[in-house]
Amino acid sequence: MQYADQANESIRDLTHATMLPAQLPAPLVYEVLGNLKGVGSRLPQALQQLAKGLGRSIDQYDVYEDDASDPVQSIATATDHLTRAAQLADQLGDELAKAQAAISRQGYRTRTE
Repeated sequence: MQYADQANESIRDLTHATMLPAQLPAPLVYEVLGNLKGVGSRLPQALQQLAKGLGRSIDQYDVYEDDASDPVQSIATATDHLTRAAQLADQLGDELAKAQAAISRQGYRTRTE
């Protein structure tokens, strides 16, 4: 899906923008964390919906495994991993919110030398 591609590219761009020697004052980091914690709070729902869609695919498509094993088993395994990933993403959102709160009172001035 194009949305997952865009999310991936956006995170890649963020990693490049924050590479050392980037100097990032707290108000800027606060804003970035606010946007990233939204990812942590929205990602669990998306992962759960992907798992449900994968499960429904068995009924709507002629799903098969290349090695002739049961596709229901691989879907069950993927669903377990997606469920765990959703839980971890939820924790990610919580941790980002805490990081944002920790710097919420910081401001900065540019130094004149």
